[in-house]
Amino acid sequence: MLKYRPPKELRALFIVHYAPILLIIMIGPLTAIFGVWEIPANKLMTIVAGIIVFLLGTYVYFKWEIFWHKTYRGQLVTGGIFRYIRHPHYTSLLIVGFGLALFFYSLFTVAIAIIAIPIMMWSILDEEKQLIRQYGEEYKEFMKNTPWRIIPKIF
Repeated sequence: MLKYRPPKELRALFIVHYAPILLIIMIGPLTAIFGVWEIPANKLMTIVAGIIVFLLGTYVYFKWEIFWHKTYRGQLVTGGIFRYIRHPHYTSLLIVGFGLALFFYSLFTVAIAIIAIPIMMWSILDEEKQLIRQYGEEYKEFMKNTPWRIIPKIF
């Protein structure tokens, strides 16, 4: 079992990454309980779409998690899902967040999911500076070979 623990200076950042999902989980049920902030669309279709999007995000998350734990030993990881996007963890968190927001049928949680996008983008840009310092030219070459950070052909 890999005994990786993020450095203390990164732990707060991990909290920031998971905070939108936690807020969505806490606030989402309020829409059903109080009938507020409902998405103006077919409820059943929105909930089903939310389940599908959530499952897709969960799939991406576990694909990243399993690959990462099997291969990471301190080196730069460039294979597996990393051949397509440089930050599959962030991608999975965003997809899961939108899936939950749709599942809860809540405009407020969709707004939280949208707010998470620039937070993740900022984190990625900041993390990439650290990765360049850590891996140097190897990471720059990886950036050339895998140009997309979280969504192929978009960002």
